[in-house]
Amino acid sequence: MQVKYTLPILAAVGFFFAIYTVVNSNKPIPVAPAVAPPASAPFKSFIAGAGIVEAKSQNIAIGTPLSGIVKTLAVKVGDKVKAGAPLFYLDDRDTRAELAVKRADLAKAQAGINEANASLKDTQSLSDLAEAVTDRRAISSEELLRRRNALQINAAKLDSAKALMQQAEAALATTQTTLARLVVQAPVDGEVLQVNIRPGEFAQAGALTTPLLVLGNMDQLHVRVDIDENDAWRFDKNSKAVAFLRGNRNFKTDLIPAYVEPYVIPKKSLTGDSTEQVDTRVLQALYSFDRSQLPVYVGQQMDVFIEAKDYAEDGGSPL
Repeated sequence: MQVKYTLPILAAVGFFFAIYTVVNSNKPIPVAPAVAPPASAPFKSFIAGAGIVEAKSQNIAIGTPLSGIVKTLAVKVGDKVKAGAPLFYLDDRDTRAELAVKRADLAKAQAGINEANASLKDTQSLSDLAEAVTDRRAISSEELLRRRNALQINAAKLDSAKALMQQAEAALATTQTTLARLVVQAPVDGEVLQVNIRPGEFAQAGALTTPLLVLGNMDQLHVRVDIDENDAWRFDKNSKAVAFLRGNRNFKTDLIPAYVEPYVIPKKSLTGDSTEQVDTRVLQALYSFDRSQLPVYVGQQMDVFIEAKDYAEDGGSPL
């Protein structure tokens, strides 16, 4: 008798358990509280945009004109450098050996000029003696012609030696230029923001995903703001703008217009997904601010609000 009711009881228990599971799974998941409350616009009508902090000179990705092994790194992160200061040195042993060969070629070319010049003076003297003879019976016409031809030949040899000298000088200058290009120098006054190479590593020339070094002028910072193309017609570069530090809205500062890049570009993706498509275009405006007012770093994001006028819904004049 007990076995007879066991299966129905188990089935009923399973049925009620399934109902309980379905009901609980359909309950809405509570929204997780924000790590930091978002900033709110201080204007009645405004344009909101995401901003990123960058150096006044923009963030300069330092490359190398020639590929090679890094021999010496002359700077470290945080160093302040002047324009023209060495940043790192590439291995230059092959170039220095070639430079010695070019200098030897130059010395050889100089010796060739000296030799050709001496030969020219010798033939010039012999030709002058022959030309000075008044009695043409004392020297044959053949000998006189031979001395004149020898003078012209040696003059041409001197010109050829001078051309070889110029060629050797050009070859030496080319090698010296190559040697100078193996020393990568700072293009502007600035501060080293990032170093991604070490001595012994291979530095590849050309455009790189990860720059060898990042340099920027930190005397003043800029905020690059992305303004949606749908709001571009409302944007006025002379309007008031305020930036809030992302993660702490208590840190804010007034922005001073620097300049606007009058070219609408596709918005940069921040997900890193290579298959995604970006269909939003933005106008980029740059603002400056007092660096002492905010504890920010280059590359940090900010919430920017720009005051805008109220317009009628039909796109008419401001209200």
